[in-house]
Amino acid sequence: MAQVSEIDNLDRRILSMLMLDATRAYTDIAKELQVSGGTVHVRMKKLEDLGVIKGSHLFINPNAVGYDICAFIGIYLEKGSAYQSAVASMRQVPEIVEMHYTTGQWSMFAKIICRDTLHLREVLNEKIQAIEGVERTETFISLEESITRQVDILPPK
Repeated sequence: MAQVSEIDNLDRRILSMLMLDATRAYTDIAKELQVSGGTVHVRMKKLEDLGVIKGSHLFINPNAVGYDICAFIGIYLEKGSAYQSAVASMRQVPEIVEMHYTTGQWSMFAKIICRDTLHLREVLNEKIQAIEGVERTETFISLEESITRQVDILPPK
């Protein structure tokens, strides 16, 4: 993993611009930052090699394609040693879009996207709760996503 000292302010500014719009051309970024397009390209390659950039993704609006329910699931495992096999099984559940191994009340915390409440019930009862090692779940339905963003990597002004 990259050391913070390996990433300078130019790297952070390039990343910040691409985090806002990943389709932005390197030449546009270079022009705004007053460097060459080659510099931006070389910096991006360095950041990939350092493991700073994990990939690029196209994000869709789930509602626009018929997925109207976003829910968070607190998952209790029977015992901590069930974690690895439970995660392997949960990777097979396409509705799970995020999974975290947590401290506190739950063993795991998942974000799932479903078409409707019937689909949510099916995912909970027939997929997640059927996984060996899962003791029980607690479900929270999101009424609105108010904030979604990445961490601000630019230094404070």
